[in-house]
Amino acid sequence: QVQLVESGGGSVQPGGSLRLSCAVSGRTSDDYAIGWFRQAPGKEREGLSCILLRDDSTHYADFVKGRFTITRDNAKNTVYLQMNSLKLEDTADYYCAAHEEYSDVCPPTSLWDYWGQGTQVTVSS
Repeated sequence: QVQLVESGGGSVQPGGSLRLSCAVSGRTSDDYAIGWFRQAPGKEREGLSCILLRDDSTHYADFVKGRFTITRDNAKNTVYLQMNSLKLEDTADYYCAAHEEYSDVCPPTSLWDYWGQGTQVTVSS
């Protein structure tokens, strides 16, 4: 069993930055992927980025490339999502998740195995 706890959400003005953290505990392996997702009110949950623990390769949805960066700190068992140049439309609940089986790309949202409780991000002027 894997547990994930997000933190770092909050309110920010357009153009601002936030760094989200995902603390991962429990038994993982190099086959795992850790991903970030978001869900805005009335919309489906969408994948943003993931990092593959086998080789630290990273993948991004096109609409966040160049603005969001995913990294991990092995010593802290934490995965981060640095979000820059935030826009009004980035307002959502943000979640991290873990996928157990190896995949060389970010699996579809419905296939992730473990989820955190989420952290809210509000971008407003």
